[in-house]
This record gives sequence, structure tokens and C-alpha cells, in this order.
Amino acid sequence: MASTASCFAMIMACAVLSSSTCNGARNLANTTPPAAPTTAAVPGLPAVPPMPSVTVPTMPTVPVVTVPTLPQVTLPPMPAVPSVPKVTMPPMPAIVVPKVTMAPMPTIAVPKVTMPQIPAIPSINVPLPFLAPPPSA
Repeated sequence: MASTASCFAMIMACAVLSSSTCNGARNLANTTPPAAPTTAAVPGLPAVPPMPSVTVPTMPTVPVVTVPTLPQVTLPPMPAVPSVPKVTMPPMPAIVVPKVTMAPMPTIAVPKVTMPQIPAIPSINVPLPFLAPPPSA
């Protein structure tokens, strides 16, 4: 049986895997201005060269595919289900349950117990640190 922690971890994993950040990432990429080229941040290392622009050819149009219609087919009639022959069953034999007598239950005497009285707790006026102080008059 899975523990509560592993069940919670499984629910969180399913939530993360089923979520989609594609639209958010695409929106961020479309609305964020490109970064300005900067000089080398670390002295002694050359600056990273800019990325070359790549032109992607357009996708060719997909031809329309027509699906042929299926001809109407008539099925043969359902064959008749063969009937089950009538069979007479022999009578059930009588089951004899033996008569059992139980010994009488012994009586159990529960002794009467008297409890001592609880002593009274004296009331002492002690201020509690987590309660608000009384309003001043």
C-alpha cells in the first residue's frame, strides 16, 4: 500500500508532466526583445559570436485525400439457438444435523469497585502569555 508521501509525489509528478508550457514559452519568445550583443563578461575570454540567421523553406501543401464510401452490406439471419433438453434431477438427500447440547455458561461475578473522589483543583489567577491582556480601565 502506498504511503501518503509517495501518493502525493505521484500526484505532483502527474501534474507536472500533464501541464504544458508551450504557449507560455512561445508567447515569451515572441514578446521578449532580442538581447543586445555584449562584450566578454570574463576578461581574457572572447565574446560569443552571434547566431547566423537560418531560413526555413515553407512546407508543401498536403493533398486532400478522399475516403471511399463503404457499400451497404446485408447480414444473413441469425441462426436459431438450439434448445436445451429438459432433464429431471434426482431429489436432494436429507441432511441430518446431530443435536448438540452445550454446557451451561458459568456466571461471572464482577466485583463492585468504588473510585475515590477527584480532589478539587484550586483556582489561581495566573496570566497566560498567549492571551491578550485585559483592556485598561
